[in-house]
Amino acid sequence: MAIAKTYDTAIIGAGVFGAWSAWHLARRGQRVVLLDAYGPGNARASSGGETRIIRMGYGADEIYTRSSQRSLAQWKSFCVGTGQRLFHETGVLWLAGEDDSRVYQTMVTLKRCEVPFEEMDRAALERRYPQVSFEKVTRGFLEPKSGVLLARRAVAAVVEDAVKMGVEFRIAFIETPRGTGRLKRVTCSNGETIAAGQFVFACGAWLGKVFPEILGPRIFPSRQEVFFFGVPPGDERFAPPALPTWLFQEDEYYGMPDVEGRGLKIALDHHGERVDPDTQSRLPTAAEAEIVKKYVASRFPAMRNAPVVETRVCQYENTSNGDFLIDRHPEMENVWFAGGGSGHGFKHGPAVGEYIARQILDKAAAEPRFSLATKETVQRRSVY
Repeated sequence: MAIAKTYDTAIIGAGVFGAWSAWHLARRGQRVVLLDAYGPGNARASSGGETRIIRMGYGADEIYTRSSQRSLAQWKSFCVGTGQRLFHETGVLWLAGEDDSRVYQTMVTLKRCEVPFEEMDRAALERRYPQVSFEKVTRGFLEPKSGVLLARRAVAAVVEDAVKMGVEFRIAFIETPRGTGRLKRVTCSNGETIAAGQFVFACGAWLGKVFPEILGPRIFPSRQEVFFFGVPPGDERFAPPALPTWLFQEDEYYGMPDVEGRGLKIALDHHGERVDPDTQSRLPTAAEAEIVKKYVASRFPAMRNAPVVETRVCQYENTSNGDFLIDRHPEMENVWFAGGGSGHGFKHGPAVGEYIARQILDKAAAEPRFSLATKETVQRRSVY
């Protein structure tokens, strides 16, 4: 089949990293084609689903606090420019148990980065949020300007805006590229070829399948179950502003208030079993549902026996420690990997897209933590 066009950059994967990379490259005048096997924010993607947390806190990891700050500013600007409400400023509440070292480290970093927050002891938390049981909680703090992004809708909106700037979006499945040196084109499953000067593979949980020799042992897709619980009728205590988004790392749970009537969202942040993103079951297990129901009953007494109104099974695409993977292919000089969101990546889409554009166009200094060389074959999670 004849090659109809040569692009400056072909981006494979229209999740949040790929979408924002296309957006930033197009904004700088590049001819970009954005390809996805299923569509932006599709049901199988790590960028799919209704909501994601955007927070500034990352313990002592200032690199991600700065990235979150930059990204939130861009998300807000994008919302103004497109007239869409894709961000809800619910606030994000951090909770500490007996070991409050991470919360302390986070507050130190936020002060340094001039992120506003309000510290509270347990008594203050109970006064502010009487609908919550703070058993095993010693203190916490609130990021009042952080909140929730509408994930699936946000990705679709970024792609739509990128198309208006000249990006060509296409549904296509790309076969694994082979060879060394400079890649000239990729081949679609229907036999069509697409030529470009640069290729960015932002395939999320599929990175290990597209590049099995290099990334198969270094990308760990994990199964993650999410539950939404119906709030009591006429009860506004579980919707913002009465209830913020919250995280309690000691028991590895996080949750979001009743945003847009979806219900109280609860999920366990512990990495689930390793899965194949194409074949894993998208049905939650009864055992996990019972565990989460008991947790909701203990943390939110008025939600005891609340019905599950929605569920979702998605996946993280974890690197060995949780740092992003944004680097060149070791044998193909114009092929880039962009992934390893590791369950916390969605919020950083704008900053990651900007970083990739600068790497390609400006030959900007690379962040060592994002390099392929730092990605191991054994998981030792350190970024949360």
